[in-house]
Amino acid sequence: MTQSPFETPIAEAIWQSRYRFSRDHQIVDQTPAETWVRVAAALARPESEQARWEAAFVTLMTDLDFLPGGRILAGAGTGRRVTLANCFVMGPLIDDLGSLFDGLKEGALTMQAGGGVGYDFSPLRPAGARAAATANIASGPVSFMHVWDAMCATISATGWRRGAMMATLRCDHPDILAFIGAKADRRTLTHFNCSVQITDALMAAVAADADWPLRFGGRIHRTIAARALWEAIISNAHQGSEPGVLFVDQINRENNLWYRETLTTTNPCGEVPLPPYGACNLGSFNLTRFVREAFTAAARFDLAALAARVPDAVRLLDNAIEVSRYPLAPQRSEARATRRLGLGFMGLGSALIMLGLRYESAAARELAAAIARTIRDAAYEASIELAIERGRFPAFDATRYLESAFARRLPEALRQRIARHGIRNSHLLAIAPTGTISQLANNVSSGIEPVFGRSYRRQLRIGPETRDVAVEDYAWLRWQQRPNTDPQGPAAFVTAADLTPDAHLAMQAAVQPLVDQGISKTINVPADTRFRPLEEIYLQAWRLGLKGVTTFRPHPDRPGILTAPVNRRQAAPGGA
Repeated sequence: MTQSPFETPIAEAIWQSRYRFSRDHQIVDQTPAETWVRVAAALARPESEQARWEAAFVTLMTDLDFLPGGRILAGAGTGRRVTLANCFVMGPLIDDLGSLFDGLKEGALTMQAGGGVGYDFSPLRPAGARAAATANIASGPVSFMHVWDAMCATISATGWRRGAMMATLRCDHPDILAFIGAKADRRTLTHFNCSVQITDALMAAVAADADWPLRFGGRIHRTIAARALWEAIISNAHQGSEPGVLFVDQINRENNLWYRETLTTTNPCGEVPLPPYGACNLGSFNLTRFVREAFTAAARFDLAALAARVPDAVRLLDNAIEVSRYPLAPQRSEARATRRLGLGFMGLGSALIMLGLRYESAAARELAAAIARTIRDAAYEASIELAIERGRFPAFDATRYLESAFARRLPEALRQRIARHGIRNSHLLAIAPTGTISQLANNVSSGIEPVFGRSYRRQLRIGPETRDVAVEDYAWLRWQQRPNTDPQGPAAFVTAADLTPDAHLAMQAAVQPLVDQGISKTINVPADTRFRPLEEIYLQAWRLGLKGVTTFRPHPDRPGILTAPVNRRQAAPGGA
């Protein structure tokens, strides 16, 4: 029997409860190895040399070097009517009751198939506006968000996976203040993450202490002070860690497909800005697997080994676009027109500890940037090769594609090859929170985040139940397995609670220029953080050119799904 790759009870529990395939109450995947074969065989189906690529994909996953997103692990090769894409943004909402409920149905079908969804509620009339055709008074975007939230709760009750949605609203919508405070009562809109679409114009108005017009339907409904709006955002984030913000002008400047779409919304965790009906499938490299001679003076990160793995991962995710079911025909059309992928990493915090690098150090940021650059360059090269073999993505326009702010930063050799051959995938990179697959990978740290703690407790949803389980970080587990180690741990073992907000921001800023989509990142702040220091985090995020920012300040009413030992200062939210 093949040895299990799982070294921790939580990894085994995650596999058994979420990714081990059963049919009619009969277990099909007897071992993790059979899960890898099931997934690899399904994703090799588009290949002319299926056996070759099935073996390559199995190799990618066997030692947990790379794990595709949870939808792929759970759905590929099962025959179930589910999607392999983690991320969707739904079609534009139309300010008409029949169309709105058509949109509600589309969202329900997408979540039933396993996808998380994002919505821009900006097209809906503000509360109190009168409809010309019926003379009815509009109830506003927030009232319809409650309808969507109830739908999501109903869909979630029929399956084991909690539904997740993102709601966004433009910063100049007349109902923006109601939206900002929509989750002040933590018992409401529990299936939504909320983010305000922040424009450069608002940031300039805040700096100038100017007035800010709130508009809808081509007219100004009223004017408020820009600073009052800005401080309402910060105040609500201070009290409840929401809303987050999306710097939409920066998102669109950086968008490789700026010439065909305007992005206003992301998937629920914020790492993938998408156009209407956009979809993206995800996969992450486990960085701890590329650390050599951990915890020694000779410890090093093997960038060459990482680069060698990237082409197969790109091919796997590109095949997933073909293999996946899509709940809606426009989702299939959009996915195949742009062929977006979201290749990223997990375990950065754990890997840095194994290398003897403190998360907040310049050396750690330099390594993180080198890792992101390695994945970027290898992924773009692999996508060019796929374009030569299979064809470029249909929406490709060489001249305009290469004019995007992100594409202009690519190495010149890659730019020349894209101009000559095209590229298979419009976007290739996103750093997801990897909340579940990082646990499957023996509880390495999530995404780009630092380690949460040496050992802590986590709320784990298994079927309809939520259990509180004890877990250990992978780097801490490895440290304890070494002989004669200091029980206090290595000097590099810092946690999210040990870091300043500036350290979190600096890491995100070091990596973002090398990622063509987004980064799911939470800026943890101490419970005693006051208003002005929190405001400075948001201002600094905009100055640094980040695409968005979310903060988390612990509070007794919202402890999060991770709970540190009693001597820790913080708790952190979980990722989807």
